Amino acid sequence: MSSCILKWRMFMELLKYAYKKYNTLSVVGMAKNAGKTVTLNRLIEEAAEAQVKLGITSTGRDGERLDLVTSTEKPTIYIHEGTLVATAAETLLASQVKLEILEVTNFNTALGQVVIARALDSGLVEIAGPTTNHQIKVAAEMMKYFGAELILVDGAINRKTAAAPSITEGTILATGAVISRNINKAIEDTLHQVRLFNLPVVEDHEMSLLARGIIEEKTFAVINQRGEITYLDIATSLNTGIIIGDAIKENSTYIIISGSLTKKTLEDIIAVSPYYKNVKIIIKDGTRVFLNSKDWGYFLKRGISLEVLDKINVLAVTINPVAPSGYSFNPRDFKEKMQEALRPIPVVDVVMEEL
Repeated sequence: MSSCILKWRMFMELLKYAYKKYNTLSVVGMAKNAGKTVTLNRLIEEAAEAQVKLGITSTGRDGERLDLVTSTEKPTIYIHEGTLVATAAETLLASQVKLEILEVTNFNTALGQVVIARALDSGLVEIAGPTTNHQIKVAAEMMKYFGAELILVDGAINRKTAAAPSITEGTILATGAVISRNINKAIEDTLHQVRLFNLPVVEDHEMSLLARGIIEEKTFAVINQRGEITYLDIATSLNTGIIIGDAIKENSTYIIISGSLTKKTLEDIIAVSPYYKNVKIIIKDGTRVFLNSKDWGYFLKRGISLEVLDKINVLAVTINPVAPSGYSFNPRDFKEKMQEALRPIPVVDVVMEEL
């Protein structure tokens, strides 16, 4: 088999999981330096090889040479001629590629209004996308209008909300040695995140519609066996577990939470309610859960039941076996163990396979 064919097959390894199946794809990282930008660049190169016209935006600033949070060197984003971007106006000045502005949106950011632009040549860019999920979705639709066949949303600064089904149809999760010096812990934490993204979906159709309406209204409610709804006078789930727990009665069946689910909230619910095991907690999707693997296992053993309205479609997991602090895992060992833990989700080493 020729080296060209081998290179093509390797290069198409990520893109094949999304192209012609989905219109929007997010790339999110387990942590900084997990290889998210390397993954994004890999997808960009694969799209160029396959002549797929891309649209790119971000949930924050990305593509700068120096990481603004850690002050360390980070990979830049290299785009090709014809690529569409949705980015804040000020980043155009910092980009090395010539960009044609197609439309100026009314989405404001700290770096100016978000514009839709087309690359007139190839080069490095900075991307600072819209600030809200709704704006990201609208920006994606605008890039599709101008000819983008596949939209990539970069979940900058560890913002996993880019994976939410309300924004993108599928996601690629980037993880790596930076998670832990212990290879088994790095794999365990990655598996935990994938499990959160794949939490069970509410099967009761009527309850799903009811819960969606409550969550869209950004309210909280407890529903009993007769279908009666008790709305809770709270604005956020943070530090309100006692109020939620007090509202759970013997005949309660569901708790609808529009917001984040944290360790403190669950601890307080368990502390004040003798009936918490009788109810199912419903949230929007797995990006709303902020629990580590150990705490999640603890709450499951205590009888907490959690369902989501929208399941997150994890298409692949990419790994970076090298941590910026200097340690690394054996690449083959890391990939094999990660693949065994995540099967059937494919695992791709985007760092070592490019060397």
